[in-house]
Amino acid sequence: MAEKIETVCGYSCSGCDHYKNECPGCGATNGKPFWTAYAGVECCPVYDCCVSDRKLPHCGKCPDLVCERFTRFKDPDMTDAEAAACLAEMARELRSRK
Repeated sequence: MAEKIETVCGYSCSGCDHYKNECPGCGATNGKPFWTAYAGVECCPVYDCCVSDRKLPHCGKCPDLVCERFTRFKDPDMTDAEAAACLAEMARELRSRK
């Protein structure tokens, strides 16, 4: 099993098809992963809020988890039910972190 690369949002870069090929990971890019260019944003809004604005190590420490920043962008290949299940798993994982 590959080592899990934790991100502030709860997603694991190690589970991403673009990791290492097009993107070294959110931490390495300071919240500017490959997809921001396609989404028309300079920085991931979740990363920016968590790290830059709130100065938190991850969103599991935020009282507003899961906020609209998580739902603003959705993988177009996912159904709404799949996206909701993914967000629920990310939230569980984040809340379990210290």
